[in-house]
Amino acid sequence: MKSLTLFRHAKTERDSTTGRDFDRQLSERGERDSPRMGEEIRRLGLEYDLVLSSPAMRAAQTAELAGLAPTFDKRIYEASAGDLLAIVQQADDSASRLIMIGHNPGFDRLASRLFGGNIEMPTGSLVEIALPIDHWRDAGSGGGQLVRFLKPKELG
Repeated sequence: MKSLTLFRHAKTERDSTTGRDFDRQLSERGERDSPRMGEEIRRLGLEYDLVLSSPAMRAAQTAELAGLAPTFDKRIYEASAGDLLAIVQQADDSASRLIMIGHNPGFDRLASRLFGGNIEMPTGSLVEIALPIDHWRDAGSGGGQLVRFLKPKELG
């Protein structure tokens, strides 16, 4: 059994000072929500063998403020669901629990694809999907079970 968690970056500013989407930073709300999500992750005792993040500023800030120490993977930025699935399928099998910090629409679409339902991830939300597989390369459409769906607005 493998566990995949998708953590969408927190709320961001509309524009960056450079004009590049890649450089957009978290808004004040995003800066509040990220640590709260990190606290919830720890409160639930969630631990990850592999933490991958988009190197985009908003994803890196989300990971840092949540207390996660990611390896940055540039393929996550602007990735489609298919591209994200390929990253998952290439993960080392020694990792049973993988978390990725990144972006929509790819995260929505990958989560929906893996558990065969429709999910819309607001900024700062986290979706955990249990996959009945022994090897990441076998991750694919359907068959996954939604374990949890956390949203910053719903935290106490």
